[in-house]
Amino acid sequence: MVAAPEEGKLNDFKRDGRHSADARKPNTPIMAGFGIAMTDEEIRQSADYFSSMQWTPWIEVVEADTVPKTRPAGGMWLRLEGAEAGTEPLGKRIIETPKNTEYTERLRNPRSGFTAYVPKGSIAKGEALAMKPSAKTTQCTICHGPALNGLAVVPTLRGRSPSYLARQLADIKQGTRHGLWSPLMAPVVANLTADDILNLSAYLSSLPPAP
Repeated sequence: MVAAPEEGKLNDFKRDGRHSADARKPNTPIMAGFGIAMTDEEIRQSADYFSSMQWTPWIEVVEADTVPKTRPAGGMWLRLEGAEAGTEPLGKRIIETPKNTEYTERLRNPRSGFTAYVPKGSIAKGEALAMKPSAKTTQCTICHGPALNGLAVVPTLRGRSPSYLARQLADIKQGTRHGLWSPLMAPVVANLTADDILNLSAYLSSLPPAP
């Protein structure tokens, strides 16, 4: 039986093979603690449960020059309200923010999604990197499938959070992720610039989730 991608991720945490390149990110060591505490059977059952869920549209990717002003809170970027509200230049960033702050922050509504603002032109640039031959990197379709739906233990890339995707690519490039399959990704990301990672994340997130 082929293990679900989720099982591999939990096992990487359990084996101390998954760290964040950003020491300020608190949920990575929390997840490592969960993985270490879980038995192999608990990991398998959890992976089976989460992999059985139907992916649904969750993030709307919008190309923009300006974005709502936000503040960091609880690992998210929340829109400023009242006198502090307004807009600011996006620059070379991805700003991912809840569509409804109260629903997400206070009520934890699982049906309230996010908007991800990405620079104009980034989706097309990311598509070229992901789908076309390049001297800089390997096409994502080689390992993740022609529609990027994933293959066996290789996860789907479609419709994922762009900030999540960017973090994973950066962590592998910086060498802080060294799980079972990370060595296969290391040469793929070795020549990617910060702009490349942003563009790839924007494109992959703009795709509807795998059916």
